[in-house]
Amino acid sequence: MTRSPSQLEQYINKCPWQYYLQRVEGVVSRPAAWSHQGTSFHTACEVYEGASRAMHVEDVQEVFHEQYTALVDASLDQEPDTDRWMTAGPSGADDIAQRYTLGMQQTAAYVAWAEKNEPQLWESPGGQRGIELHLTAEISGIKVQGYVDQVIQEPDGSLRIRDLKTGSTKSKFQLQTYGILARKVLGAEVNSADWYLAKSGGLSRTVNLSGVTEGEVGTAFRALDEGVKAGNFPAKPGFHCRFCDVSHACEYRR
Repeated sequence: MTRSPSQLEQYINKCPWQYYLQRVEGVVSRPAAWSHQGTSFHTACEVYEGASRAMHVEDVQEVFHEQYTALVDASLDQEPDTDRWMTAGPSGADDIAQRYTLGMQQTAAYVAWAEKNEPQLWESPGGQRGIELHLTAEISGIKVQGYVDQVIQEPDGSLRIRDLKTGSTKSKFQLQTYGILARKVLGAEVNSADWYLAKSGGLSRTVNLSGVTEGEVGTAFRALDEGVKAGNFPAKPGFHCRFCDVSHACEYRR
């Protein structure tokens, strides 16, 4: 099975039992408007960048609108009771409306930021561009994949990994994995990474990838692979159960 940073985050840093319920048993996750907001923002940015930034901001927002509406409608078909949706505080219905407004604002802010800063996306000799790249390679003998939001061409010829975030940043491990994958698949020097933070409309501090080795990243993926293949899925109940999208099927939840 191909491994990914999201699998590792769930198994190692969250709860192996959540991994089992979701990825082995196939328990259907409870909907969350924050997830649809993030997906729709990514789609809008991808379409905008794919059009070489030659779209009006209203047209980019329309992409967000259409995607968000479609995702919410599909989730309402699955779970019409919005009180059962996952939220960080407000009611499900209020959260859906508030995140639509927030997502529209964040989409417009990204367009303004990109027009001002004009980051240079990487492009291969064959015309492939550094937008939502699906990279797959073996890392220390484990097949690993990742979807890289953006690959930026640096002035010195090296590449920078960029991940777009509508919520809080995650661990650096995701960026480190993407860096190793980019080195192996694209055959390029990758020394840095960052996040575009939709909450603030700007970039995070640079994450240094120059010293990150394949062996270092591979050790973590081997631990994931061995644990899953051994059927080792201990439950780790705690505060994070509140934000678990399969907690409704979990006998250990708190």
